[in-house]
This record gives sequence, C-alpha cells and structure tokens, in this order.
Amino acid sequence: MLGIFKKFKSGFAKTVSAIASTTHGLFGGKKIDVSSLEELEEALYTADFGVETTEEILEEIQRAYRKDSSLKGQDAAAIGASVLERALEGSEGKLTPADSRPTVVALIGVNGSGKTTTAAKLGHLLKGDGQSIMLAACDTFRAAAVEQLKAWATRLDLPIVASHTGADAAAVAYDAWQAANSRNCDTLLVDTAGRLHTKSNLMDELAKIRRVLHKHDPAAPHHAWLVVDGSLGSNSIEQAKAFHQSFGLTGLVVTKLDGTSRGGAIVGIWRELKLPIYFLGLGEEPDDLQPFNARNYARAVFGLGE
Repeated sequence: MLGIFKKFKSGFAKTVSAIASTTHGLFGGKKIDVSSLEELEEALYTADFGVETTEEILEEIQRAYRKDSSLKGQDAAAIGASVLERALEGSEGKLTPADSRPTVVALIGVNGSGKTTTAAKLGHLLKGDGQSIMLAACDTFRAAAVEQLKAWATRLDLPIVASHTGADAAAVAYDAWQAANSRNCDTLLVDTAGRLHTKSNLMDELAKIRRVLHKHDPAAPHHAWLVVDGSLGSNSIEQAKAFHQSFGLTGLVVTKLDGTSRGGAIVGIWRELKLPIYFLGLGEEPDDLQPFNARNYARAVFGLGE
C-alpha cells in the first residue's frame, strides 16, 4: 500500500506533469530566468490556481530571485509550496464525532461528482480507523445507484440500508438512522441523489431528508459535505455557493483529482468559500480517498518530496 504522501504525489501527477510541460521542466533543477517565470505564470493559470494565488506565488519567487539570481527551479517550487500552505491555513476539515451516536454525514452534489463511491470509500476508511459504520442508500432517483452502493458495501463488508429505485429517500434515511442507532454505530453515511441546485423537486427532497433526521436527532445531519468533481476546477465554486445557500454545507470532498491537470483549483475553492476540505479522491481504489492535508497537497502539486 502506498504511503499517504505518495498517494498525494500520484494523485496530482497530471497537474505536476502539466506544469513541467509548460515550464520545460523548470522544477527539475535548472536556473530561474525571466522567460521561465513567464512560463510558470502560464502554467499556474492553466492548473487553475487563480489570479490571487498565482500572483502571490510569482511575487515571492521574484523577490527571492532579486536577492539571488542563481535561484533554481527547485527553490522556486519550495517557495510556491510554502505560499500554498499559507493560503490553505485553516482549510483541513476534521471529522469530529457528534455528542450522541450515530454521527450523521450527508453527501450531496451534482450527478457524476462521485458521491456514491465516496460514501463507500469513506466507510472503508473510517472502518479501518476502528469505527462502526452504516451506509444509507438515499439516491433512489438515479437508476442503478442503489445497486452500485450495495455492490461497494458487499466488496468492503459494510452494512447498508437500501430500498428500490423510486423509493422515498427520506424514508430510507429514517430507517437507516434507526438501524445505525440500534446497532450503536459510530457513523451513518447518507448517499443522496445527484441534483442541480436549480432542480426544486430534488432540493425539496434534501430538505425532507434533513427534517426526517431531525426527528431522531435535532442536530442531524451533523456534517453536510458537497462532493465536488475536481476536474471542474474553479467552475465548481459557483456550484458550491448555490448548494451552500440552499442547504448549508459544512465542508467539501474533492474527487477525481488523479484524472485532471487542474489540481490548483482547491486553493481557489477554499479562498472563495472558506468551507473546510475533509477528503480528496486521488484514485479509483478504496484506499485512494485520503484526508485532506494542506502540506502534502502543496508539496505534491509542486513535485516536491515530503
């Protein structure tokens, strides 16, 4: 099994490769010059770091370059990583248990963001940490979503409460809470149907799920996380704003980062929304969902070691 930092490096390999390609391998050890700084600026925009972060990184590198014209690419990479880590201060979400069991985590977002696989992988990760888990298959809208989560549950040996396609999602949530409570489970993970924030019927369904959980525990769901497809880059910010306004998010999970060169968007998402980032999806295997770590992220996207 790969170490956590190696998973980060592997997960952001496309972003690193894109930056290296645009800068002609700047971070491989060659000296910085004016043209390489221009190339780096282009690479940072292409990787979706955004205007604010890109300018901060370039300003710090230029300041160091003015002091020492023999500055090398690896030095610039270290400076960039330190700027990112500073920009991401306070961004690491920590899953804390509720005052009473089960802690309820609702996963929401648009179709295709990876909610169902995230629910399963998160269950697997928490189980590995010694927690008892229950899955709630509340995506009863999308054909085969329930079967998909059931298949993951079987593969990972996780208990699940499910119904059929078209069933009342709130009723499934209600039953799942009762089952989790009766088994004294630590955490209930609620997979919900993918929806656009403009679809009022599905947004109403989310509100109904919340009301039903409230009947069991006025504080539930204790966590409401938007699952964001990392390949959308900064385009996901408006989507997250809309969900936050309508549902009240408490955090984010960013998925599919291994398949995109736009890994810089995480910084912009944090700076814009100030919603903590709990987990990153860095691959397709169960162990590829990892807790977000700002230092690991910052060093990985600049191709640095631990």
